[in-house]
Amino acid sequence: MPVRRFRSVEQMNRPVWRTPGDPELYRVMAGLWDSGARLRPMPRQRGVRRFRSIEELDAATPRWRDTRSGE
Repeated sequence: MPVRRFRSVEQMNRPVWRTPGDPELYRVMAGLWDSGARLRPMPRQRGVRRFRSIEELDAATPRWRDTRSGE
């Protein structure tokens, strides 16, 4: 992310508008979406899970990972 310098406080309060079709607009949008994806809370299952065997646990583990990665 580039560093922006301001000469006055008034310049800081001005919004930065980008025109439709500007390649920088798409980079900014992608960065915002990426930040949102990283900041969202991870889904968690509530309660305690019991398994009858290690094989049952091993079968359930990939489902948890898929749920956490958002796939």
